[in-house]
Amino acid sequence: MPSTDTHATITPLPVVRLMRYFQEPYNLAVATARTCYSSKVIDPKEVGFDERSRAQRDRIAESIYKAGHHTTIQHPTFQFVLERVSRQFIWSFLHAHPFYNSEQVSQRYVEVKPENFLTPPLEEKPRTIYSEAVERQMQAYQRLIALIEPVVSKEYLRLFPSRSLNEKRWFSAVKKRCQEVARYVLPVATHAHLYHTISGITLHRYWRLCQQFDTPLEQRLVVQQMVDEVAKIDPDFIRLAEEPIPLEETLEYQTFEAFHGISPRGGNAAFIEEFDRELGPRTSKLIDAPQQAEQTMAQAVRSVLGLVRERLSDAQAIRLVLDPAKNPYLSDALTLTTLSKLSRTMVHPHFTFRRKLSHTADSQDQRHRMVPGSRPILACHFISDRPDYILPALVAAVSEARECYEETMSLTWNAISELLDLGVSLADALYLLPNAFPIRFEESGDLLHWHHKWVQRLCYTAQEEIWSACQDEVLQVKERYPEIGQYLQAPCWVRFKAGVRPHCPEGDRFCGIAVWKMPVESYRRLI
Repeated sequence: MPSTDTHATITPLPVVRLMRYFQEPYNLAVATARTCYSSKVIDPKEVGFDERSRAQRDRIAESIYKAGHHTTIQHPTFQFVLERVSRQFIWSFLHAHPFYNSEQVSQRYVEVKPENFLTPPLEEKPRTIYSEAVERQMQAYQRLIALIEPVVSKEYLRLFPSRSLNEKRWFSAVKKRCQEVARYVLPVATHAHLYHTISGITLHRYWRLCQQFDTPLEQRLVVQQMVDEVAKIDPDFIRLAEEPIPLEETLEYQTFEAFHGISPRGGNAAFIEEFDRELGPRTSKLIDAPQQAEQTMAQAVRSVLGLVRERLSDAQAIRLVLDPAKNPYLSDALTLTTLSKLSRTMVHPHFTFRRKLSHTADSQDQRHRMVPGSRPILACHFISDRPDYILPALVAAVSEARECYEETMSLTWNAISELLDLGVSLADALYLLPNAFPIRFEESGDLLHWHHKWVQRLCYTAQEEIWSACQDEVLQVKERYPEIGQYLQAPCWVRFKAGVRPHCPEGDRFCGIAVWKMPVESYRRLI
């Protein structure tokens, strides 16, 4: 596996800028610690105004850091702009935990330029193979946009017969749908730019574990710049940070070597076959849930209200929380359910699903941070002699597009194999993986946060794969827990039941279908 020698580099280099930050982050962290044991609130200026106070400050900072009392470091917050970072890095590292906020450029709505991709450190011959593979993927992306455009246009005009594609905004809507599907052939090396906001403790964690799978070199380079930017404005805040754990000493690396080290190509065909066999035809399969989910939630409602079962039945209690006609917070755009005492009774039912989504779909899905998943080490799922990918329905519907798509996948796998034959590391070679590469994993969460996700992603404007997975999940929950399941529908249904107009909250992005009148079982879409 790859070395994280910082003399090696990637091209072009990522760009990191610290845009906004809390003043005096180090002093602030110590001031919050001292406030816990003070009769008054301690101002950050009080902890560093002279030599004696600074000595006390440093003793406190070191003591609480080593003791693991890290909530104090959570108060200082840093907003970064990141540019020329790969989609692979964002998926594997930046968004693989709950403690961040990002707003990044969308491949669904912004056309990808052919020069916007990362190249790992490669010798001349591997670099040529890599660059030619990316060029083919970029060309296939443009070709797919053109090939599926007639089908998308036809379906769009069926939904909106009064709109003319000669009008720029409606033509743009069609093109965005084409881009959404064509992006499946793009490599995960494709660049993105984003705002990324984290607390001080997250920055320290980034630094400590920046040299782990799947993109250790890129992670080290980006996080190094983040740390350097913060050190410029307050070197003391970074002073206590522990050095990064070397890749070779991480739990994942050592375990990978123990089970996969003898296979330079990585992957396990038996695992892939077993996972797909157990998943069956579904996108997502319910594999674990409490038997008494409805009864437990209903009792929690009664406990909040101080009522006995005779006064509030299970069905009535569940309806009080999940029926938008009863619970106005469900139709509020601010998602007030996490603060509402009654709505928080939804935290008790808990569901675990086995899921299979493309890399690009999962990159959106993982933004639902309160429904966490255990994403894989990609090298453990890659098989060099067998192209493995998700086929979008729109591509499958156009024979010429499908032929182009499948040919691109085959050539991409050939290129990755050539790189591996030349001794290129798996981490570097796998930057060529297409967005279509399947992510196989388990995802768990409570009903409160599944509800938010399901309602948002059952909208017909949601990414198609995630939409399909959510439909799968809701139908399974509805079958096992009918009292809960009857209230799990698209956002327009929630607003309709709550009496909110317009029923669709999307404005010009309205899908063209009165979904609020349809049961989830009837949901169908092509675009």
